[in-house]
Amino acid sequence: MDTHLQTELVHHAQANLIAGWAAIPAPVTRASTVLFPNLAALRALDWRHDAQWRYGLHATPISHALAQQLAALEGATQALLQPSGLAAIVNVYQGLLQQGDDVLIPDNAYTPNRDYGAWLARFGISARYYDPLIGADIAQLIQANTRLIWLEAPGSVTMEVPDVRGITQIARARGIYTALDNTWSAGLAFKPFEHGCDISVQALTKYQSGGSDILMGATLTTDTELYLKLKQARMQLGFGVSADDCALVLRGLPSMKVRYAAHEQSALALARWLKTRPEVAAVLHPALPDCPGHAFWKRDFSGSGGLFSVVFDEKYTSAQIDRFVEGLQFFKLGFSWGGALSLALPYDVAPLRTATRWPHRGGLVRFFIGLEDERDLRADLERSMSTHLLG
Repeated sequence: MDTHLQTELVHHAQANLIAGWAAIPAPVTRASTVLFPNLAALRALDWRHDAQWRYGLHATPISHALAQQLAALEGATQALLQPSGLAAIVNVYQGLLQQGDDVLIPDNAYTPNRDYGAWLARFGISARYYDPLIGADIAQLIQANTRLIWLEAPGSVTMEVPDVRGITQIARARGIYTALDNTWSAGLAFKPFEHGCDISVQALTKYQSGGSDILMGATLTTDTELYLKLKQARMQLGFGVSADDCALVLRGLPSMKVRYAAHEQSALALARWLKTRPEVAAVLHPALPDCPGHAFWKRDFSGSGGLFSVVFDEKYTSAQIDRFVEGLQFFKLGFSWGGALSLALPYDVAPLRTATRWPHRGGLVRFFIGLEDERDLRADLERSMSTHLLG
């Protein structure tokens, strides 16, 4: 029977991990050593088969259940868990690239991803950065040794939305893998495999957990051969996840879609209100018509969550903007997002760009809109702007 996404998130298979045990929470299967009935069973192990338990680092019943649930959510057939979102990104690099290869990274990528591109140079792998709005023109950048193209939809600070289809069509025609950082949509608002992506990367630290207390990542794919490459790399890297953390992410999944919609509703209301403020030069929210790449968001996405950015009028100094951010009561200072608490952080974007010129001169603040009452958040923003920008 076909079911809707919210029902699937509630009625997942986690409760059937232990025969004869039926409960709503998944049993937490902690293990390092896994026992075998005899040496023949141990020697018959094949790491390629997920159903064969080998060692707790690689999988336990609860981590396998979480991976299966995430794959089903995003339309993948296989998923691997890593100890952080960045570890999931590194897993892709280490699984697919070797000395002499080349990778293309969007200029607006998550900064640790950009930084890892520079790190790859010591292993003889070149990383080049491209305009995230390049679309099918990325064909002009592809070299004979290009093996991987990263995408981020949208950029997690500057919010440009790429033409994912345009890029993946070119990549597939050239036999090049594409990996998409899909954390902004949580696998809910954008389905990467429907748009030609080979790999989706998620930071489960965000909406999937929802509690701002878990570090975990995932790589997902529909290609079994690709999955085995990534799985082998994960084994060699020694990446593993905690059974207790898996249980907490599984606990967060049934409410994720409801929370995502609540974040989205408040974020859109505040983004539209901020556009009316004289202090604001631009609101970078993919669901607003003047956000770069909005047409691709409208074509490809079904929602927008709680993360967006604001560029203030250039007449305000960085010191004034810092005082505005520090003057907020309900918005706290901190990296990451996806939890109940609203966050605000100023960014200096221009030095992070190498392939494109950042078009704005005013300071940028990224906002994550949490689950507080939107009216209180609006009053908080208005008070701090009046005190520190207009005062």
